[in-house]
Amino acid sequence: MSRIGFIGTGHIAAPIARLLARKGHEIFVTERNASVSAALKAEINATVSDPQSVIDQSEIVFLCLRPQIAAEVLGPLTFGSEHRIVSVMAAVSEEELRSLCAPAADFVQTIPLGFLEQGGCPMAAYGNDQLLADLLAPENPVVKVASEASLNAHFAICAMVPGILDLLATGSEWLADQTGDADGAEFYTTQLMAGFLATMNKGQAGRLAAERDALATDGTLSLQMTQALQTDKAHQALRDALTAIGKRLET
Repeated sequence: MSRIGFIGTGHIAAPIARLLARKGHEIFVTERNASVSAALKAEINATVSDPQSVIDQSEIVFLCLRPQIAAEVLGPLTFGSEHRIVSVMAAVSEEELRSLCAPAADFVQTIPLGFLEQGGCPMAAYGNDQLLADLLAPENPVVKVASEASLNAHFAICAMVPGILDLLATGSEWLADQTGDADGAEFYTTQLMAGFLATMNKGQAGRLAAERDALATDGTLSLQMTQALQTDKAHQALRDALTAIGKRLET
């Protein structure tokens, strides 16, 4: 088992720390978010320390800071060549990480979402993907990517999740307006989507389109829905948003 530290303790770091603690690792966290770090101390016996102490006590260090403060927080800290680094910070490049964490040279950059604690969260990995797999698989599948550009594209797709949730919330609200039952409407909407996706074969390109076409046949309500979304340029809006996010991650 390893000694694992977290620089930055928030909504991404906490579920990772809990999962790793269940796997038997020793956890060290900073007090950047006092309420979260206190909860982790109570829940998983995490050691709460200042950032340099966390680094000094750890073999593997997760960097879970907001990108805009990464240089400010990491700049004064000292890493060792023995440290292995996992960065979950969007738009902080490999070049910047190597500069901020020198002489550490063993890196992996990835994109976790909070539900990884329950498993089933795909982890795009640029760099030492085996390090990530050793820590978080098999509960969460690790998907190796070949470049930072590919990693950033996966970051953009992750941003699609709240967009889809926003659409589901609108649909649920519409259903509640029709039925007068907001709780039932949200339960039905979420279970409908979760149940359908759970039945799909994983990892087959074209499967999403094939499932769409199997439902949206001539004269069906499903075809009316897909045609309306195409006509109102919802798909183009999604592509435009993903492209804009991708460009933002390049800067």
